[in-house]
Amino acid sequence: MSGMIGGGVKDLTNRRLFLFTVIAVGALSAGAFLIICAQKNSLGFPLDDAWIHQTYARNLGEMGEWSFIPGQASVGSTAPLWSALIALGYLFKIPYKWWTYGIGVTALIATAWLAVDWVRTRDRAPGMWGIGLAALLLLEWHLVWAALSGMETILLAFLSVLFFWILTQEGFSFFIVGVLIGVGVWIRPDALTLLLPAAWIIFIMYRGRFRQIGAALLRLIVGIAGPFLIYLSMNWSVAGSIWPSTFYAKQVEYSVLQQSPFLYRYLEQLNAIAAGVLIILLPGILLYIIQAIKSRSWERFAPIIWAGAYIGAYALRLPVTYQHGRYAIPTIPILLVVGFEGIRIWYSQNGESRAKRFIHRVWIFSLGAVVAIFWWQGSQAYALDVAIIETEMVKASLWIAENTESDSSIAAHDIGALGYFGNRGIIDLAGLVTPEVIPIIRSEVDLDFFLDKNYADYLMTFPRWYPRLVSGRELIYSTNSDFSPQAGGENMAIYRWR
Repeated sequence: MSGMIGGGVKDLTNRRLFLFTVIAVGALSAGAFLIICAQKNSLGFPLDDAWIHQTYARNLGEMGEWSFIPGQASVGSTAPLWSALIALGYLFKIPYKWWTYGIGVTALIATAWLAVDWVRTRDRAPGMWGIGLAALLLLEWHLVWAALSGMETILLAFLSVLFFWILTQEGFSFFIVGVLIGVGVWIRPDALTLLLPAAWIIFIMYRGRFRQIGAALLRLIVGIAGPFLIYLSMNWSVAGSIWPSTFYAKQVEYSVLQQSPFLYRYLEQLNAIAAGVLIILLPGILLYIIQAIKSRSWERFAPIIWAGAYIGAYALRLPVTYQHGRYAIPTIPILLVVGFEGIRIWYSQNGESRAKRFIHRVWIFSLGAVVAIFWWQGSQAYALDVAIIETEMVKASLWIAENTESDSSIAAHDIGALGYFGNRGIIDLAGLVTPEVIPIIRSEVDLDFFLDKNYADYLMTFPRWYPRLVSGRELIYSTNSDFSPQAGGENMAIYRWR
């Protein structure tokens, strides 16, 4: 009995030490990113879209309304749950940047912790392998970038790991799995893709027993239905459509990209997220698949099915890879776990030959080197991304607030920082909060007429985005900042429209 108690205390101590290590590594990784960012220019967010969330969050936290422009209800946030979490910072008067960073880094640390527990529960993986996997996730530059981006990406990554973790727990409920997917829709509608691996697991668990399959599917769908129907109802009541305006606007804006062959678009999505440690783990993913086939462990295909389908959905409907492939980033933790597990299982099988030990050491060295190199490159990319947003979108929006009439109407693309800092009426050329623009989003002729019809006073944009709209207009302000031109872009400009 005393030995059992001693073993339990030791295990608890080890788990606490491991948790402390995960928190420390995650905090140091993210903190160093922020220090490098602050030294380059200032702290901020690497995407203008992050300011859309901040604007919705501020209006919700301070005024209790779901709006981008105060007094005008809208559904321009694709991730209402993320915006609501940020709103808590405004409600309790916590500095918004640090609150948002804190949520993202907490989600990153929780993702690493749960990923290791997922592997430990399923395969009883040794402790050192768990530490290695956690460090891999906490230092993977896409994930650190996402944790500090002010966007919901890292929360969806956490949700995906939580989903697969639940599926390894004894006596889990498919109703609870369904509720998780339904709640996930409030993070991003993409969470619905988790239906596919959930259904796969049901068919594997109850193969051939159709009554049990039907009952499990029913519990899954009932679990999803509650939060999902509330989500659709909210969108409908606010905007008269079941999906957020961003769902439609982005697809229309980038529809021209769908003309490329599907396989090319798919490989482009993979290439964006493989630029880092994932490239070293590709052999591990292949080994994982081979081992699952050999052992007939068909349930192990669930994470592969989800990641493949998720990336395929974006390749099909929204084949963009800008901003470091941010739409595909939620699949990275899953693919890292799969690749890491493939290598670990291969190494643990059939003894430890000299050749296997040599290959393993080379792989470990390569893995560590690639993680370190890309972490550094990622920190530089993050700092530059933030600097561009701060010296272009934020700077131009502050100029708008200080130098235009309070009742001015500003036509703009992008609108995030403008909504947060500008305090003016906005006509959104991307259609997020001006959904009437969506049908004409690709036509500058129609946009020109639309702006005249809706009495725009100023146009704020990068000139090359709308060459016809800016032609002949009076340029009244340009940011003249260095970071965007150095990265191959241009300066944000403001034109007098009428």
